[in-house]
Amino acid sequence: MRPLMIFDGDCGFCTSSVNVIRRWIRPRCDIEPWQRTDLPEFNLTPEECTQAVQFVDDERRVTSGSRAVMAMLRTAPAPWPAVGVIGDLPGMSWVADRAYRWIAANRLRLPGSTPACALPPAA
Repeated sequence: MRPLMIFDGDCGFCTSSVNVIRRWIRPRCDIEPWQRTDLPEFNLTPEECTQAVQFVDDERRVTSGSRAVMAMLRTAPAPWPAVGVIGDLPGMSWVADRAYRWIAANRLRLPGSTPACALPPAA
């Protein structure tokens, strides 16, 4: 199985972010909205996918949020894998997680957002 990043296709900010990722980072994974993904195949729910991006690796392990972003970066050409490794280091993963949560909580206010971006963040 090819790795897969799953995002909220109803969220304009998420869709804009995916377009930037595809153009500038060029990860070696599929990127699909959860609305067009067979979520039960990966033991995921729509709620999980509206709250955070999900990454399913080639062994079908699922990571979420900032960890999913770091996993996606590790599939891309250099220098992105190094960024993904650094972002998962102790201390840096804490910073990456807080940054991800802040972005998720404020995505309605960010460029490309739509009313669908106003979903409440995960507790």
